Amino acid sequence: MADEIKNTDADFRLSVVVPVFNEEAVLPEFHRRLVCVLDELLAQSEIIYVNDGSVDGSLPEIRRLKADDERIAIVDLSRNFGKEIAMTAGFDHAHGDAVVVIDADLQDPPELIPEMIEHWRGGYDVVYAQRTSRAGETAFKKTTAHLFYRLMQKLSRVDIPRDAGDFRLLSRRAVDALAGLREQHRFMKGLFAWIGYPQKAIPYQRDSRHDGKTKWSYIGLWNFAIEGITSFSTVPLKAATYLGMLTAFSAFLFGMFIVLQTLFYGNPVPGYPSLLVVVLFLGGIQLMALGVIGEYLGRMFDETKGRPLYLINAYEEAQVKK
Repeated sequence: MADEIKNTDADFRLSVVVPVFNEEAVLPEFHRRLVCVLDELLAQSEIIYVNDGSVDGSLPEIRRLKADDERIAIVDLSRNFGKEIAMTAGFDHAHGDAVVVIDADLQDPPELIPEMIEHWRGGYDVVYAQRTSRAGETAFKKTTAHLFYRLMQKLSRVDIPRDAGDFRLLSRRAVDALAGLREQHRFMKGLFAWIGYPQKAIPYQRDSRHDGKTKWSYIGLWNFAIEGITSFSTVPLKAATYLGMLTAFSAFLFGMFIVLQTLFYGNPVPGYPSLLVVVLFLGGIQLMALGVIGEYLGRMFDETKGRPLYLINAYEEAQVKK
């Protein structure tokens, strides 16, 4: 890692972390808008593009931008590790007194950064952008996102803000606190909330993508939701326990009913369909409970391996004038 950037003329140091996965089409416009914002700040800035295994021309495009802007640093990961890991790699290489993380798709406006800095100067360690609208998204995605954030607030042991993505500013001590959290399964929205410290929301209207296509499929979003729930809540395990107890109690009552029915009315031959339904119902409950346990067990298995969160193919530091 490069030595810490120093500049006594600057009011403070700002790092902007940008995870990139197949964003070739939007990178030039994103960088133009970001630079317009940074040029107006009394700060020494660095822009850390984290190439998360892109298979399009994203990396050559970042290098082209770097040739014209010495503030750019490139962290080229050895493969696609996922956005949560890419953000972590960016935080690990950020030197700023304040660190902003933002996606390159321009759904989150860079023009909001100065307001974030104002609140950071006011004493907040985490300043996050909170969506009031989501342009360019289907009604189904808006509805599921709305339900997911509220479900997480009900289930999680920490207060995860509603409708807040990854676009936020973190103080130096918040970034250092995150650096100590090296779990493999990373739900960053939960980790941002877990570290505590004073936090402030900034409402904004989220734009549609400037160009390109979203990298999130509905299956990916479903897996992401499971990741968040299992990372910050044991409620599914408790639910499986209670469901098992309820099923066993229901089976006991049904057994007592059969005994009494036999004593008073005889024992007619039971129907095959009802027997099959009961067997399938109990089998389904057991498999569901095993699946819930398996999700948590799989995460424990991954954590015990002790593998590094990511590997770097190449690192090109920013050439900031002293």
